Amino acid sequence: MSVKYILEKHLIDRQAEAEESMLKEFEAGNFTIQNPLVKYNLYEVSPLSAVVCFETKSETPVTITVLGKTKEANISHTFPKAKKHVLPVVGLYSNYANQVEIRAYRGESNVITIDVPDVYNGENPIYHMHTTPEYLQDNVIMVSPAGLQLSSAFDYAGDARWHMNVACVFDIKRLKNGNLIMGTHRLLKMPYYMSGLYEISPCGKVYKEFRLPGGYHHDEFEMEDGNLLVLTDDLESDTVEDMCVLIDRNTGEILKTWDYKKFLNPETVSHSGSWSEEDWFHNNAVWYDKNTNSLTFSGRHIDSMVNIDFDSGELNWIIGDPAGWPQDMVDKYFFKPIGSNFGWQYEQHANVITPNGDVMCFDNHHYGCKQVERDAKNLAAKDNYSRGVRYRINTEDMTIEQVWEYGKDRGAEFFSPYICNVEYYNEGHYMIHSGGIAYDKDGAPSEALGAFVKDLGGTCRSITVEVCDGKVMLDLEVPGNYYRAEKLKLYSDGINLELGKGQILGKMGHTKEFDTDIPMENSGEMLPESCNARIEEEIDRFTFFSRFEKGQMVMMLLEQGDEVHRYYISTTAVAYLAMCCGTFLDSDERNTRTSVNKAGLKGVYDVRVIVDDKKYETGVKITCE
Repeated sequence: MSVKYILEKHLIDRQAEAEESMLKEFEAGNFTIQNPLVKYNLYEVSPLSAVVCFETKSETPVTITVLGKTKEANISHTFPKAKKHVLPVVGLYSNYANQVEIRAYRGESNVITIDVPDVYNGENPIYHMHTTPEYLQDNVIMVSPAGLQLSSAFDYAGDARWHMNVACVFDIKRLKNGNLIMGTHRLLKMPYYMSGLYEISPCGKVYKEFRLPGGYHHDEFEMEDGNLLVLTDDLESDTVEDMCVLIDRNTGEILKTWDYKKFLNPETVSHSGSWSEEDWFHNNAVWYDKNTNSLTFSGRHIDSMVNIDFDSGELNWIIGDPAGWPQDMVDKYFFKPIGSNFGWQYEQHANVITPNGDVMCFDNHHYGCKQVERDAKNLAAKDNYSRGVRYRINTEDMTIEQVWEYGKDRGAEFFSPYICNVEYYNEGHYMIHSGGIAYDKDGAPSEALGAFVKDLGGTCRSITVEVCDGKVMLDLEVPGNYYRAEKLKLYSDGINLELGKGQILGKMGHTKEFDTDIPMENSGEMLPESCNARIEEEIDRFTFFSRFEKGQMVMMLLEQGDEVHRYYISTTAVAYLAMCCGTFLDSDERNTRTSVNKAGLKGVYDVRVIVDDKKYETGVKITCE
């Protein structure tokens, strides 16, 4: 068979099998603190973690301590009392014989060794971490992917203490229950639209996958009741990144939808330098403000932060340079700057509303002007800067004042034309993550986005800074571009690991089909070996990987008798003006990746492929229930 076929179990199913096998072994054995059952990377995706199992004679709390390379680097957690203990161990070192202390409350203790291989395959994941243990304590700085480097977290000494070996991309946040939430590793559509979100433990256990009909990108926000705001798409629309949904935390059901074309006209918005007709808004952040019951969205491709009423969806205000906008919009929705040292943001990311109502963001400052003014005002990368910025707005008199910034004085060394974030901790205490820094092959600040510079011989890096009352308290620099950074503790209050199979919630959407029929007889021939084709089938979709020459006409077909579904496969190189996550880009432009959801399909389908003037067999059948 010229087409390789792989049936891949869902990660949740694989984890359930591994957990069940461990529990059976635990029940059958006699495991104690002195002789615990140890399972390294039980859940497959978190290779700096383990699970230990043992019994104590009576119910007792137990403290697990991963002994650091220094005393200050210890990572410790006390678990609630129990007789049977199944405990996650997080914060292990890579390429190290880790010493882990297990100590019963007022009782016995034991130090075990957990050997961990080099999870970075010889690569150094960090340049430097400048901070103190007194400042960072047992927190880590967690960074999420924007390129080939995957998620990692670093302690005060700059040692990696957490890592994922699958590409769970975009934002990582801690939920109120202590779990993490992040994008899945299941790519729905190029270049970075994912199937949804994982609610996951730091030890890698996936409790829930929230699938979305339009997939997930960029950002999510936990509401006070636990429900989730999620940035998504309409897969059958001609535009992208202009929709948000509210999903039920328990069922995955979509409770409310906001379509940005209902409060902004794509035909009349003022363009950023990276604007395109398809990606006219490019939404990279969402924030809910309970004080005004409103949503704020960051639109990179209109250089603006847009606020709407949560219930009605009506537009309240817009923060951004008014150049190029219709005058009636400017008069009604835009702010007038006051005070000295004011500057607008351009192609910003990660808007935040502070407790007093100020608005913060990471001002990438890409181009440094609106598209209509680029001929006169465009800033080259070598002359540009990025910054964290805080604005104070008065919605009564529609004025805006800049009250804080960090990064402008650092110039091009801190310039990120894409991605990045800011975090508000307290008054005067912030994180500023410049995760999209890139240099060309000559070492000059790159005009190309970081996702593309490696193929051009360039390099990437990320700088994360924390400041308190104007003083730099932390400076982290790592190779590669990272979408966002987050400060957190690896352990949260409570048990940190719930047993039992995770849930797959929500549903996938209908994959957009090609309407035009191309009449063609079956050749009866198998797809040529040169296509290097394979099909990976999952519970709710399948993905067709293949290689075609540039400019070939290619279409994948699902055929069941007279029923035919057609999916166009582009072999033309795409010029992306935005690439907030280049993790899935292929260095060989001939390679294609086409995912089809099973939603809306029923029965057994033959997969066939049209290449130019011939229809080929793959020998693969897909079953949809």
